Amino acid sequence: MPDPPRITLLVDGVEVEAPHGAMLVDAAKHGDVEIPVFCYEPKLGHPVGACRMCVVEIEGIPKLQTACSTPVRDGMVVYTQTERVKEAQSAVVEFLLVNHPLDCPVCDKGGECPLQDVAMGWGPGRSRSVDPKRHFQKPIPLSPLIKIDRERCILCYRCVRFSQEVAEDEQLQLLERGSSTFVGTFDNRPYIAPFHGNIIELCPVGALTSDAYRFRARPWDIEDAGTVCTLCPSQCNIKLTVRDERIERVLARDNVDVDDGWLCDKGRFGYQMAESGQRITEPLIRAGGELRPAGWAEALEAAAAGLREAGERTAAIVGGSSSNEDGYLAQRIVRKALGSPHVESRPSGGPGVESRRTGGRGPAGFLRQGLVELSAPRLAASVSDLDRAESILVLGTDPLHSMPILDLRIRKAVRLRGARLAVATDRPSVLDGGAEETARYAPGFVGGFVSALAAELGAAGYERARGELGADAERIAGALKPGSTVIVWAGPDARGLVGCARALRLEEDGAGLIEVPEGANGRGLREVGCLPVAGPGLSDVEQGLDASGIRDALEAGSLEAALLVNADPIRDFAGGPAWGEALGKAKLVLAVSMFEDASTRQADVVFPAESYAEKEGTVTHPDGRLQRLRPGTPHPGGVRPMWEVLAELGALLGEETGVESAPDALAAIASEVPFYAGISHEEIGGTGIRWQERAAARYWPRVDDVGARDEVPGREVEPAGRTAPEPGDTGGRAEDVDGVIRVGTYRDLWAAEVTDRSPALRFLAPRQALELAPRDAARLGLGSGHEVEVRSNGTSVRARVSIHERVKPGSGFLIEGLGDRAASLRGELVEISKAGEPE
Repeated sequence: MPDPPRITLLVDGVEVEAPHGAMLVDAAKHGDVEIPVFCYEPKLGHPVGACRMCVVEIEGIPKLQTACSTPVRDGMVVYTQTERVKEAQSAVVEFLLVNHPLDCPVCDKGGECPLQDVAMGWGPGRSRSVDPKRHFQKPIPLSPLIKIDRERCILCYRCVRFSQEVAEDEQLQLLERGSSTFVGTFDNRPYIAPFHGNIIELCPVGALTSDAYRFRARPWDIEDAGTVCTLCPSQCNIKLTVRDERIERVLARDNVDVDDGWLCDKGRFGYQMAESGQRITEPLIRAGGELRPAGWAEALEAAAAGLREAGERTAAIVGGSSSNEDGYLAQRIVRKALGSPHVESRPSGGPGVESRRTGGRGPAGFLRQGLVELSAPRLAASVSDLDRAESILVLGTDPLHSMPILDLRIRKAVRLRGARLAVATDRPSVLDGGAEETARYAPGFVGGFVSALAAELGAAGYERARGELGADAERIAGALKPGSTVIVWAGPDARGLVGCARALRLEEDGAGLIEVPEGANGRGLREVGCLPVAGPGLSDVEQGLDASGIRDALEAGSLEAALLVNADPIRDFAGGPAWGEALGKAKLVLAVSMFEDASTRQADVVFPAESYAEKEGTVTHPDGRLQRLRPGTPHPGGVRPMWEVLAELGALLGEETGVESAPDALAAIASEVPFYAGISHEEIGGTGIRWQERAAARYWPRVDDVGARDEVPGREVEPAGRTAPEPGDTGGRAEDVDGVIRVGTYRDLWAAEVTDRSPALRFLAPRQALELAPRDAARLGLGSGHEVEVRSNGTSVRARVSIHERVKPGSGFLIEGLGDRAASLRGELVEISKAGEPE
């Protein structure tokens, strides 16, 4: 979209250049003129002119105009300092203060309060009010995380507009009328929503305060430190509020190309995990069957001795919260120092995953080709491309749970730009309500749906599907605009997307693919070599085992050592209990972890991990933007930078990396990843840089260099563990099999360690639930809240029933990441019975 033309206007006699159509309050800033506001916030969308604080005089218009809702035009003459304007602005401030309590000394907003600033700069300077002020009960919990003081509220509508127009949860509203008006919820229900913490920052006074931050610090006691949140793939830019070397709160650090200035509540309140007293803060070594504290020299020597003995029978699992530097050095140790090809960072595989019929050991070139094709720069969309897309397809994921800020971005595109939204998922999505078209397929059959969609779009080599599958694909295809579509997708079996991309001309500007990885830095870890089929820069390497293959090999004894870097496979990977058995049989388990978790309890040596607030390094956003992690607080106890620890471990194993600082580690990455060539911390800066927009992007591997495909063009690779659906297959519906349901799994937003480790978030921890369609629940004699056993092939999970109208009949859904066996049932046909009934 081209930039708007520039126009010229006069503001208080100063000639100002501004973009055509900009609001006057923003245009005036180009001339260094400040116009006071309360209700205006560009992130909220169209202005409402509610507070009247920004009134100005405009030549040719008799009445005062609100600068926040007046677009500029060429030749406009504006006055912001006339007596008429000053009198109006002073009156607004005076009326706001009539009922506002004078409790600035005890208000958490004191010292950083816009009302204080405006009262000093534009207020009357004295009070004429002698009548009693309005009173409300104060403070009261608006939610378990937010307190509201209604006496301080100036009715600017910001919080209500966020709830209704941005998050679209529509829980907040203005109640009563006139001077009795207040912000609240229907029937005083708690305001619980995944983004509701943003209203704390939006509030221009102290009416909405964080329960976790109340009375903890004053603005002159604190320091701000900018970094990136690595609790999910959104990688939001954040600002840490630090007092006495402790994090007291987290605020948004606006980056329109990443997060639009919003945070989810996991990122806003999850900082408490970093300050937990349960953290591991010194190395541990197993002795006498128990982990005991040790010095770094002893721990490193023990780890090096164990790894040296295991040699090529070592495997590494790198967790999604790891930085690029952590991942690069870990895979370098395993590949170069130990001679092992077994490195993995994807809990469920990823683009290019091979069929389990070959045990994950198919041709490496074939697997790499899927990665190269789907991540190619020509098909890569940026997050900001969503703002300009005419149509958006969400495929195989619910962004609210997998990448929350993307959910808000998609809603914005539909609400403000009129983008056509299509959603195709196995499980109902929260975006369904705003979608023009929706489609459901059976759990695990995304590959069949993508093939059917490619056929409907006219991609060569794909056959049109019949029945329900074909009809769904036809409807979705009809909602997509060639040359102006962004596809947000997830799943290991979606390589048919390449055919869809060609048919939709996604190589054009403003269109493309955005993959949602399972881990926060999933893309970055792939690109620095944490894959069993590709090294740094997706280079050709000896093919190793994937996650399930590593687990089986550890259990069989063909692998003897496991390096777990910020990874807890017992909780997060399929076959969690089996991972416990496998790690228990390993001769050495070296874990890098912040906490004692299920996997760490199996470890022989433990290195304490850094939190994102202490880490220095880089991560790669799902759209290819490299961003810097900057330390905002010192390392607690004996925690050391992980790049330093891994470099020292490599040296003990004979692999001298030459890495002596975080910039050195990035330089080492850039030397081996051609499309990162020459990148530095200085170039990345505070807001990041997409590597696709650099000259080095031309070094992305070509498909021809990876190897030719050896199957019929356009045919979908078989989904793991089952045959690909034939044309006309409805996607594996099983509702006519008595008592049998095909189960899918999803990672709930709150099914994460950060929820357990952050006191403010613990009330959000989910309980295992089986989501069923009404037809299936009735057929099985189940009702909402019933406790059931979900069984298949000796694996059993206990859950309570939750009935949802939009679940596809024959399908059911469980939550991953709760420490049970749910992930092992993904895609399986299961039997369901009430808890306590015999099998």
